Amino acid sequence: MRHRTAAKPAQRSKPRALAASSPNQIYSWDITYLPTLVKGKYLYLYLFLDIFSRKIVGWQVYNEESSDLAAEVITDIYASEKVQPQQVILHSDNGSPMKGATMVATLQRLGIIPSLSRPAVSNDNPYSESLFKTMKYCSQYPSRPFATLAAARQWVTGFVRWYNEEHRHSAIGFVTPAQRHAGQDRELLAAREAVYAAAKARHPQRWSGATRNWQPIRVVHLNPAKEAHSDRPLRAV
Repeated sequence: MRHRTAAKPAQRSKPRALAASSPNQIYSWDITYLPTLVKGKYLYLYLFLDIFSRKIVGWQVYNEESSDLAAEVITDIYASEKVQPQQVILHSDNGSPMKGATMVATLQRLGIIPSLSRPAVSNDNPYSESLFKTMKYCSQYPSRPFATLAAARQWVTGFVRWYNEEHRHSAIGFVTPAQRHAGQDRELLAAREAVYAAAKARHPQRWSGATRNWQPIRVVHLNPAKEAHSDRPLRAV
């Protein structure tokens, strides 16, 4: 028998700082609920994001949360993105699908390095959280719940196409995620910089200082130990 004392909260260390300088180095993934017509019943959207390019590299909607289903999605991504062993770090929170035996075994087999957030700390996984907010607050998001699994998959298909191919992302210089993922952003941003420089040369009175900074962001940080030094502000939106 021991004297009972007040329980102390467990100390959780922050995930190690990570940085990506090109596509297919760090993925972030999570699962979000999609409402259905049946109250209390949800569909589950599995979404995988490349944090460097902000491209959605893989997704699927299922009726349940499952480590087995998550393993199927990451296996498809591994093949479609032609990932090599030890090339990609996969960051997620501590949910059961993320830590399930099938998912862990699949990551080991593929040579994908896992990275986990602290329990109940959403800020450790900011890119996925921000993407879900973009999705659920965009004008295309349905005002009514999804009637069927097929309807949810159809809507997400359209959203992913828009987000990857049309959405000019503010955190990557207003190019699309697909353009940055394909390495086209530097040429596009250089062309914009030339246009702005020419416009300023013709009408210098329109600018009180420098023109907009169109330099590409070369490094993207995840959970940096300190504020990362960059020539442009870091945003996860």
